[in-house]
Amino acid sequence: MKKIHQVLTAISQLIKTIETDYPELYQFLDENPVTIPSEKHPDLDKDTLEGYLADLNSLLQHHLENHSKSK
Repeated sequence: MKKIHQVLTAISQLIKTIETDYPELYQFLDENPVTIPSEKHPDLDKDTLEGYLADLNSLLQHHLENHSKSK
């Protein structure tokens, strides 16, 4: 299992990759007001961050699979 700082680093690196190499996906990283927590200090534990990292990886993987099929 990764430590929380490793997960945060992986998230940052993946977002940077999406931003620079796949700018068409960057728009999907915008926060939806419905998903923004109403709490002042929401609990962002390692499981939550790992889930977010998995979602980012899924978004990129889905894009790569569909993008290469269209070529």
